[in-house]
Amino acid sequence: MRPMEAGRLHVIAGPMFAGKTEELLRRVHRARLAGLRVEVVGHRLDERGGADQLSSHAGRSLPARMLEHAEELLELIGEGRPHTIAIDEAQFFGPPLVPVIHRLLDAGIQVEAAGLCITYDGEPFAPLPALMALAEEVVKLTAVCTVCGTEAAFHIRLVDDGATALQPTAAQVGDAESYQARCRSHRRDAAPRGPG
Repeated sequence: MRPMEAGRLHVIAGPMFAGKTEELLRRVHRARLAGLRVEVVGHRLDERGGADQLSSHAGRSLPARMLEHAEELLELIGEGRPHTIAIDEAQFFGPPLVPVIHRLLDAGIQVEAAGLCITYDGEPFAPLPALMALAEEVVKLTAVCTVCGTEAAFHIRLVDDGATALQPTAAQVGDAESYQARCRSHRRDAAPRGPG
């Protein structure tokens, strides 16, 4: 008897405003056109699209299950076993997402995971770097720098007065009112200066 084929992991990564959710929703649409059963999942922290809705910055949206903990994804295996599970804002599920995705893949489910691979202060954003290393396919997108219009692989967080902030503070879900895409040069220019 032939063993069950394992699923495949595809990761869509990049900074804010790079079109990650848009690409994820495009893949969901294509899978559904092919007649595949797809479960769309977001993290409960992301309320930009409403209670049970995943929305892209470009305005595309789909109904989604909004979950809080990575382990909740395992419940989807027993619900008619979808062919694909599409996960948006994967970074909010944290490192516990990695073993959960392993279990989904072992169950023969394809996983499409989209999320931030870098924090606003320029550090790797777990668990995306680990997922990127384990994936069969990685698509790394860039945004457009709000200062010069070149490719932006980073984003910065704005403080209330419109100035930039690179120092770590509490997690904040936001949009263009809170964050800006930046190229490497203009991200560096936004770094806080020392005394003198």
